[in-house]
Amino acid sequence: MCVLRGFTSQLALWRLLTQGNFWFFPRFPVSDQAVYKRLAQAGTAPLERLFQQIRDLLAVRLEPFAQRSLAPFATEVFALDETTLDRIARMLPGLRGVPNADPRLLPGKLAAIFDLRRQMWRYVEHIPDSQQNEKVAAPSLVERLPKGSLILADLGYFGFAWFDWLTDAGYWWISRLRSKTSYVVLHRYYQQGDTFDGVVFLGKYRADQAAHAVRLVQFRVKGKLYSYVTNVLDPKTLPIRMIAELYARRWDIELAIKLVKRELKLHLLWSSKPVIILQQIWATLIIAQILQALRLEIAGRAKVDIFDVSMPLLVEYLPKTAYTGQDPIQLFVERGRELRLIRPSTRNVIEGPIIAEDTIRPLPPDLVLIRRPRYAERNCHRRSKPN
Repeated sequence: MCVLRGFTSQLALWRLLTQGNFWFFPRFPVSDQAVYKRLAQAGTAPLERLFQQIRDLLAVRLEPFAQRSLAPFATEVFALDETTLDRIARMLPGLRGVPNADPRLLPGKLAAIFDLRRQMWRYVEHIPDSQQNEKVAAPSLVERLPKGSLILADLGYFGFAWFDWLTDAGYWWISRLRSKTSYVVLHRYYQQGDTFDGVVFLGKYRADQAAHAVRLVQFRVKGKLYSYVTNVLDPKTLPIRMIAELYARRWDIELAIKLVKRELKLHLLWSSKPVIILQQIWATLIIAQILQALRLEIAGRAKVDIFDVSMPLLVEYLPKTAYTGQDPIQLFVERGRELRLIRPSTRNVIEGPIIAEDTIRPLPPDLVLIRRPRYAERNCHRRSKPN
């Protein structure tokens, strides 16, 4: 309720309970300290259970609208990412003497898995240490996913050991190629100008070598060279053009984080107590989950791209419409274009080249695709290296 009303303090909740109308409940004669104490003692378990229940219910509801055309070779498609929570304002007495750059002002970060086909959070974990390397929490999140799923992650996760772990664990993955990464070309499916599609071993030098051969694709668009690596070695299963389209969808999780932080005001943390901060996080994620689901359903019923449905306008008008007794989904579907709630998306699209199948040189059947690995990344299991 506090998230929906845009509250920024526990006192606002106390005022609602004692002076306002909390739905249809009467006023409660409680002190502000009673509210503080109740919130601190409640913990996060009830909200975490509610998040899981809503996730499972929405997954069933959204199945008719799931974007199955997204990487049809994969069991499911997920984006993996982490976001650091914003600093707590030094308005509370216990924080006024803390320097602005002090890590105590950072309430940690969130590590998350986002379901791209259903546009919903699959798993979210709070990490108290905001400096922890991304790869530490990644395996525990990914190993809960169905085998054969496709994992998309940014360059913060780039690493030979991580790629080998995903391949050995039975997952597909796509990543951008980090600049200055050395590699050895094993086979060229296709090469013309700046367009390349082939199989390589990542790591040319003995100190750092990946175990599994991967596929490297490169192409240039408007003067910019794009380079991706993946463990899907068959170019017919995953063409270059599809690689670019899929990796662009990794941005979906960034937009989902933007919804949580900007539209639902998660950056306005109420307290210096970890339990209160976590309650706000889970409450905000629950509301965000519902909004993401409704957006996908509206797009499916209106037969438009999901990004044509304006999320900021959905956040603004959904509560108002529901409050008057109208069906907000029906309003968006039937009048969305007229009211410009549905409008062409301005999202950038990277169009990779289309390669004719008859120009692709087949992979030699006797080509060795695995070798003994050597990993030079020795500090990734601890903390991030300074920039």
